[in-house]
Amino acid sequence: MAASELYTKYARVWIPDPEEVWKSAELLKDYKPGDKVLQLRLEEGKDLEYSLDPKTKELPPLRNPDILVGENDLTALSYLHEPAVLHNLKVRFIDSKLIYTYCGIVLVAINPYEQLPIYGEDIINAYSGQNMGDMDPHIFAVAEEAYKQMARDERNQSIIVSGESGAGKTVSAKYAMRYFATVSGSASEANVEEKVLASNPIMESIGNAKTTRNDNSSRFGKYIEIGFDKRYRIIGANMRTYLLEKSRVVFQAEEERNYHIFYQLCASAALPEFKTLRLGNANYFHYTKQGGSPVIDGVDDAKEMVNTRQACTLLGISDSYQMGIFRILAGILHLGNVEFASRDSDSCTVPPKHEPLTIFCDLMGVEYEEMAHWLCHRKLATATETYIKPISKLHAINARDALAKHIYANLFNWIVDHVNKALHAAVKQHSFIGVLDIYGFETFEINSFEQFCINYANEKLQQQFNMHVFKLEQEEYMKEQIPWTLIDFYDNQPCINLIEAKMGVLDLLDEECKMPKGSDDSWAQKLYNTHLNKCALFEKPRMSNKAFIIKHFADKVEYQCEGFLEKNKDTVYEEQIRVLKSSKQFKLLPELFQDEEKVLSPTSAAPSGRVPLTRMPVKPAKARPGQASKEHKKTVGHQFRNSLHLLMETLNATTPHYVRCIKPNDFKFPFTFDEKRAVQQLRACGVLETIRISAAGFPSRWTYQEFFSRYRVLMKQRDVLGDRKQTCKNVLEKLIQDKDKYQFGKTKIFFRAGQVAYLEKIRADKLRAACIRIQKTIRGWLMRKKYMRMRKAAITIQRHVRGYQARCYAKFLRRTRAAITIQKFQRMYVVRKRYRCMRDATIALQALLRGYMVRNKYQMMLREHKSVVIQKHVRGWLARRRYRRTLRAIVYLQCCYRRMMAKRELKKLKIEARSVERYKKLHIGLENKIMQLQRKIDEQNKEYKSLLEKMTALEVTYTTETEKLRGDVERLRLSEEEARSATSRVLSLQEEIAKLRTELHHTQAEKKSIEERADKYKHETEQLVSELKEQNSLLKTEKEELNRRIHDQAKEITESMERKLVEETKQLELDLNDERLRYQNLLNEFSRLEERYDDLKDEMNLMVSIPKPGHKRTDSTHSSNESEYTFSSEITEAEDLPLRMEEPSEKKAALDMSLFLKLQKRVSELEQEKQSLQDELDRKEEQALRAKAKEEERPPIRGAELEYESLKRQELESENKKLKNELNELQKALTETRAPEVTAPGAPAYRVLLDQLTSVSEELEVRKEEVLILRSQLVSQKEAIQPKHTMTDATILLEDVQKMKDKGEIAQAYIGLKETNRLLESQLQSQRKSHENELESLRGEIQSLKEENNRQQQLLAQNLQLPPEARIEASLQHEITRLTNENLFYEELYADDPKKYQLYRISLYKRMIDLMEQLEKQDKTVRKLKKQLKVFAKKIGELEVGQMENISPGQIIDEPIRPVNIPRKEKDFQGMLEYKKEDEQKLVKNLILELKPRGVAVNLIPGLPAYILFMCVRHADYLNDDQKVRSLLTSTINGIKKVLKKRGDDFETVSFWLSNTCRFLHCLKQYSGEEGFMKHNTPRQNEHCLTNFDLAEYRQVLSDLAIQIYQQLVRVLENILQPMIVSGMLEHETIQGVSGVKPTGLRKRTSSIADEGTYTLDSIIRQLNSFHSVMCQHGMDPELIKQVVKQMFYIIGAVTLNNLLLRKDMCSWSKGMQIRYNVSQLEEWLRDKNLMNSGAKETLEPLIQAAQLLQVKKKTDEDAEAICSMCNALTTAQIVKVLNLYTPVNEFEERVLVSFIRTIQVRLRDRKDSPQLLMDAKHIFPVTFPFNPSSLALETIQIPASLGLGFISRV
Repeated sequence: MAASELYTKYARVWIPDPEEVWKSAELLKDYKPGDKVLQLRLEEGKDLEYSLDPKTKELPPLRNPDILVGENDLTALSYLHEPAVLHNLKVRFIDSKLIYTYCGIVLVAINPYEQLPIYGEDIINAYSGQNMGDMDPHIFAVAEEAYKQMARDERNQSIIVSGESGAGKTVSAKYAMRYFATVSGSASEANVEEKVLASNPIMESIGNAKTTRNDNSSRFGKYIEIGFDKRYRIIGANMRTYLLEKSRVVFQAEEERNYHIFYQLCASAALPEFKTLRLGNANYFHYTKQGGSPVIDGVDDAKEMVNTRQACTLLGISDSYQMGIFRILAGILHLGNVEFASRDSDSCTVPPKHEPLTIFCDLMGVEYEEMAHWLCHRKLATATETYIKPISKLHAINARDALAKHIYANLFNWIVDHVNKALHAAVKQHSFIGVLDIYGFETFEINSFEQFCINYANEKLQQQFNMHVFKLEQEEYMKEQIPWTLIDFYDNQPCINLIEAKMGVLDLLDEECKMPKGSDDSWAQKLYNTHLNKCALFEKPRMSNKAFIIKHFADKVEYQCEGFLEKNKDTVYEEQIRVLKSSKQFKLLPELFQDEEKVLSPTSAAPSGRVPLTRMPVKPAKARPGQASKEHKKTVGHQFRNSLHLLMETLNATTPHYVRCIKPNDFKFPFTFDEKRAVQQLRACGVLETIRISAAGFPSRWTYQEFFSRYRVLMKQRDVLGDRKQTCKNVLEKLIQDKDKYQFGKTKIFFRAGQVAYLEKIRADKLRAACIRIQKTIRGWLMRKKYMRMRKAAITIQRHVRGYQARCYAKFLRRTRAAITIQKFQRMYVVRKRYRCMRDATIALQALLRGYMVRNKYQMMLREHKSVVIQKHVRGWLARRRYRRTLRAIVYLQCCYRRMMAKRELKKLKIEARSVERYKKLHIGLENKIMQLQRKIDEQNKEYKSLLEKMTALEVTYTTETEKLRGDVERLRLSEEEARSATSRVLSLQEEIAKLRTELHHTQAEKKSIEERADKYKHETEQLVSELKEQNSLLKTEKEELNRRIHDQAKEITESMERKLVEETKQLELDLNDERLRYQNLLNEFSRLEERYDDLKDEMNLMVSIPKPGHKRTDSTHSSNESEYTFSSEITEAEDLPLRMEEPSEKKAALDMSLFLKLQKRVSELEQEKQSLQDELDRKEEQALRAKAKEEERPPIRGAELEYESLKRQELESENKKLKNELNELQKALTETRAPEVTAPGAPAYRVLLDQLTSVSEELEVRKEEVLILRSQLVSQKEAIQPKHTMTDATILLEDVQKMKDKGEIAQAYIGLKETNRLLESQLQSQRKSHENELESLRGEIQSLKEENNRQQQLLAQNLQLPPEARIEASLQHEITRLTNENLFYEELYADDPKKYQLYRISLYKRMIDLMEQLEKQDKTVRKLKKQLKVFAKKIGELEVGQMENISPGQIIDEPIRPVNIPRKEKDFQGMLEYKKEDEQKLVKNLILELKPRGVAVNLIPGLPAYILFMCVRHADYLNDDQKVRSLLTSTINGIKKVLKKRGDDFETVSFWLSNTCRFLHCLKQYSGEEGFMKHNTPRQNEHCLTNFDLAEYRQVLSDLAIQIYQQLVRVLENILQPMIVSGMLEHETIQGVSGVKPTGLRKRTSSIADEGTYTLDSIIRQLNSFHSVMCQHGMDPELIKQVVKQMFYIIGAVTLNNLLLRKDMCSWSKGMQIRYNVSQLEEWLRDKNLMNSGAKETLEPLIQAAQLLQVKKKTDEDAEAICSMCNALTTAQIVKVLNLYTPVNEFEERVLVSFIRTIQVRLRDRKDSPQLLMDAKHIFPVTFPFNPSSLALETIQIPASLGLGFISRV
């Protein structure tokens, strides 16, 4: 389709505008080829004729459809051009308050000049792990993409942040680093990520300053490399800086400041440590007061100074070095106040005892006389001798400023070096991510060397950017196998060659700097001679010989040559540097200059503007000493070119990610968009170049499935084929005739620019036509139906109404005739009477009104006449005064101006008279002056004509006005005479009226007095009667009121008491929940530290037990039968280590002791928190007791909770006692013996130290005072023990730690341990991956195993019915059949893979050998049993013979003797299990460690392990063996912890042990003997209660364990559900055809079409069913299941809502319908499972309201009120965010107006809710374990043989 065909009526286009850059307009008629003018209508309604360019005939750019406006990615726009980009950015920024937008691979960030709540840790967690196109654009998305690509591709990454000053580059780079620090964490205990973030305040204080554009402008560029290890955790960082602006140290423009650090020093001058610096106010120093703006609004410099010092301390800069830095900075300030006095024109001197110089010399530690001398002199060296030459005052001031800049630059470099040392990685760096925060393209009115270097750097970066974009486009086309044609893009290599090539600008500048008499003018002439008219990018200004113009990629820039040579040389007098180097009192000062001869520091040589920095060392010259100072100085341009090449090499070796920062306005107004400024920056930063490259190819890309889903409406049924790809091809060939407009790739369809808009237009037209047709049909049917119903009703009504009307009409006729007769006479009478009355009243009113009007008219005429006279004189006087004043002012101004021009001309003439070129210039300018004079004469003639015309017009108007005024005067005279006569008549009438009024008043007064006397008597009588009645009624009412008050008071008291009781109960419950939540969080923290301790213990054991070379290491996941978790410290034997491992052992032990001290500190903090919890519990118990005294009976659940809290406190106290005993044992072991053989590895003291150390770190409840005692004892032993004889003595460890800290070796001491840790973690990851791979196969086998289990049960039931001999035969036959089927199955399975089949055969042979061994054992057992059976048979035979002898023969019956089964009488069991003490570990192993929930445990009674353990505890209680009870319970708890640690990622395992732990806890309560727990027991169960021990403490421990298991269960199900939620709840299209698919950009968004492997809502429901069935199968308490389901639904709702709030593409009407449908499916699941009362539905309320918010109307104030009342579960921030993100998918939907959002904000401003945007998806509700007694009798429980517990017996 031709592009011109899109320019039809109502099509919208963009036209240029000088103010708004681009304006939108609408075509009023179709465009036809050949038309020269377009008929347009602007948005404000104005019609316009737009003329086309006659040469190019280029049509204005088309506007995108409304549904594409506001897209996340600019490349998703159908029309890609400048106005579309600008409009999209503006809509997102102003309307939606979105500051980030993708433009292909570029993230465009617009500075909002306002703090936004989009950078919290919750936002970081939301973006972590997400694909870049799935979430809304954000700096975190770019950082996540870089982090992900680094880990996936194992390639270094770079984030390039550029933009103007004030655009937000520094903030963007800071947030990117914060993201890396938060997501990756640190690989060591040194908190490297905190140090990386701490470097920002230091660098901002010394490198940032206030400018007119930005309050915190970075005056240098920096590239920070953040290093990562192999596990992609931060291990260090390194910083490179570029172009520090040194000139700011000595000069600031108006409204600007020096670097922040100077003002921070001045603000902190009153601190005691800064007294010696002798600082003062910033306005006192010359270097800080030039800008006139020493204070930044909203910034406290003193507070910032505290932050800077804290950051220095964190980065290892000691206090002494910090004070040295501050001394140097203060010295720079005092140096700036040094003044010079001129002796003559060529020399100057410093005033004697000059205070600023004295302070400077004192601070620097140098001699005053020497410094004063060299400030005013310089040394000149020739080939033979040296001269000392005085310098002028101007040169002295310049030398002073150069010295100050040089000192500051070296100090800046020194600080950067120390920051890099602090951030240096102790281990090898595996990869890095670089963050480049660099200045953007700059152009000012006066551009100098600094702007030249900056724009040169931007040229290089732009070239790299263009090549990268071009490469990505090419890779995409090649990947999709699309014909690739070369895209013409701007290549700025010629510009770069002009600058850096041989004989380029920099080369000529360096050459000129080497010339003895080189100058800026001569350099400019060389540039003209070399490049003018030879290079198209180089130009010469018309009116200047000292400037040149370079055409950069963004704009033309004119550079002034003045100062280029001086800034490129950057000369500082060596004598002044030598004086500073000679300082002996100040050690830091010589350090700044000591490396100048050896290594060229990045900041040592810099221009008077900015300093380029590099890390490349330069070898010193080995020539003569005098030659060194010359050779080491390279020009600034050369250094900058080298550092820039190094940067480009680094960037080219990484994968770049681009962030372009845009400054929306120059006034720092929040959310204000200046189109002109934005377009300038978009052109300069390369965004439009990216658009141009994309638009040149195929910018719009759709997958075949997305295209089919979107444009299915354009296809007919016969066009739809089974192959989606072929279907799309057929349809496109029909819709778009020009095949060049699209291309078919492997997985996508590529469209030219504008084709998607054309398809959208066709789709919209078809949908609109279909809608009209549907509406037409439905409306016709409805109207016909309504018409038939109305017609039938109308006929019925007409029949009745017409009859009624006829009857009424007859009656009306009769009455009308009578009424007319009556009306005739009545109306006559009324009219006659009204007429007479009106006539009299009218005559009276006319008389009064006419008199009043005449008087008013007379007064008005009189006032007007007087006013006219006054105005005449006043206006004349004012006009005369204004004329005289204006005349005087004009004359005076003319005199002043002429005098000034004459003086200027005279001065100019004098100057020109002296010049040789005078006559030439006069001759050159003569023609211009003649033309100017001619132009002035013409203008004066035009002005003269206009003045004449104005004068004639004024004369005409004056004559007409004069005649008019004369006529008015005559009329006024006549009216005045008439008024005088009327006035006399009025006065006489007024006198008569006054007399009549007095008579009337007198008569009325007499009448009134008589009436008053009569009324008074009557009133007094009535008042007396009424008073008596009132008194009577008052008495009655008082009585009733008193009765009512008594009743109301009683009722109020009762209600208030009840209400108060309910409120107190609710408050107590809330407090209890809060306490429970705090306690459970504390348990969670405890378990986390416990796991950390276990990992450290495993690492330490591994380090202790390192095998010899060649010995195979045991896998760390191998399960041991011994318990690793004990409450008491047990001494275990360690393996002996060879003596050659002595040194590493010392390092490991030393680091363990440091860890020990850290844990001691953490323990003291937790102990304080525990004490506060105890106080809080005591207070709650007191409140509970007071409430109990008021109430008659207490709810049983409250008593249980109080008991729960008291048991918790008792348990914590008992643990503290244990820990205190263990510390005493540790002290004793450390102070016992000091001999080498005692303290060597493997000795008891060494083992005690390790065991006690791990025990203390596990429990975390040790006392701080005892740690101090232990440390003092260790220090006291330091001198008594020799280091060479001991390895792990505590005092030597402390000494070694101190030494290592001094030497900086403490980080390397842990290398061996960390390597082992990495090895273990890699093994753990590999095992986890293998476990996940096996998980799916095992799940597939579950069903088959269940079916096999059912068959086994059926066979077992059949076998039990057979005789014993047949049973064995049947079982053997079944086993043979099973093995045969299994062999056949595996033969078929591995038929294609002989290696796997061979491995299977080997495993089968091993299994057969094991079976044969078992068979032999069973044969031996059978033989023994047969022997015993024979012996018993003989004994029985002897007894039967004896009995037969006593029986008579007649009693013997001749019948065949059959074997008879004699039933044995069951023993009366007591519900106890007996085991030997040595079998305890075996019991724990078989029942806990090796019990598999998916295998044996599936067919058990729910909670059977808990019942077995309790029955064993009962037996120990029965024996009164406290040691056995304690040991069994401890082993049980540790076994459960161990199995959960080993298989903690398996939901079934965690659920199984949560159920059994709760059942064990309930058994301990049920059989505790307490009355509260025995209510539901049977008498037999009450007999089974514990008799000897109170296990309340262990009940508390089990409760804590259950809480930990519950939290672990929540984490497991969260990990399982997390990948499903977003895909199933948001992305999957549950209701097909509702959600529309919008075109995607370069950042591919996750499609809503369900592909293979994607999760759907059914996946979530299946997973919920799986969770529920597993929990029910394990016999979990119903209340606990409800809490788990509530937590699951909260996770689903929170994750879904958080993603909705961060994804603009999901906020639409159709998506709201999808969400509501999905939520209804979840509610249906709750109803099916009878879980509606679990509180799970309430957790989905925020998500439901968000979905409703997407669907409701959003226009009027009534809609706003409805939204405010409906969305009570959403915060204000969430409501506003959803409204801002709301995006129409179809043209029928409308956008939310900004005014409507403002209305919502105004209505919700009084709502007090959290400002947090996202929900806390990690929140875990506090869990409770309500008592649930079991009805199962203990004596009836059978122990299956499958458990392998044959060593225990029932009692």
